[in-house]
Amino acid sequence: MKKTLRFAFIIVLILVLFATWKVFGPSVTAPEDKFLYIKTGETFGQVKEELVSKNIISSARWFDWTAGALKFNSVKAGKYEIKKGMSLFELIRILKNGRQTPVKLVITKLRLKEDFARKLGQQFEFDSLAAIQFLTNNDSLKTFGVDSNTVIATVMPDTYSFFWNSNPKMVYQKLYDHWKKFWNDERKKKAGSIQLSPIEVSTLASIVDEEVNLKTEKAKIASVYLNRLHKKMNMQACPTIKYALRDFALTRIYEKHLTVQSPYNTYINEGLPPGPVCTPQPETIDIVLNAPQTDYLYFVANSDFSGTHIYTTNYDDHLKFAKKFAEAQDKQESIRKANQ
Repeated sequence: MKKTLRFAFIIVLILVLFATWKVFGPSVTAPEDKFLYIKTGETFGQVKEELVSKNIISSARWFDWTAGALKFNSVKAGKYEIKKGMSLFELIRILKNGRQTPVKLVITKLRLKEDFARKLGQQFEFDSLAAIQFLTNNDSLKTFGVDSNTVIATVMPDTYSFFWNSNPKMVYQKLYDHWKKFWNDERKKKAGSIQLSPIEVSTLASIVDEEVNLKTEKAKIASVYLNRLHKKMNMQACPTIKYALRDFALTRIYEKHLTVQSPYNTYINEGLPPGPVCTPQPETIDIVLNAPQTDYLYFVANSDFSGTHIYTTNYDDHLKFAKKFAEAQDKQESIRKANQ
């Protein structure tokens, strides 16, 4: 009798230990990309099937038992990190509590709404089509005080944190709130002093960013464009031509490019273009707001290709230096062709 009881106890103990190991032991296998994505509208059953089909769990039996014990029967959409050696208990607790892994959206330089939409579609549950539909829907954008041309002005380079199942409006709302916070009273006052709105400052900053890489050159170039705007001169900004042509690989702008029919062509249209030509850097926005007062109306790249520019107040001097730069470009191109 005692032997039978002892044997039964050992069997029960083994079963308890086995069950404990199954529930609390390292029984979960991480998928190749380390994440489980639960789409909006997916059911508990569909998620369970996916866990099995992707070999994240070996079978549904212990999952069902543990889920029942924890009263887990409905899933929450999101992106969940599955760590190597995770227990079934940990997995279910994460899913039950909806403990998502945040999506880190890193915004650097973006030129087109399509580029932005593509980036969003790669990182969120919604696809790029849903993103571009939002970014081009003026009715949706009206509540933010922007339109399909100016929407990129409020997308500031930075790192943002979101949930994977956020929709396009939720994503843009956070970016817009960040932009609004950036535009404090002091910056708004400075924008007013140069007779531009925050959106217009961002647009001008985007042109400066595309015009030059050297930070030391940006202030003077900003002053040139501000002088032209205030004198009602055409801006004649080469970055707007590249944007109008959608050809950002252009290294040289020729006369044939200047006639492109586009509201972004600042050679034939007065004033700023309808919107930015890229996502403007915050520091460039501040450079525009604090641009020095100069008499310069023209600039051209230095013929030594140092990235610096020569600034002039009259067109005749500008033509002289522009010719010198063009000759340097021709010589450089001839050398390049000869070495091919």
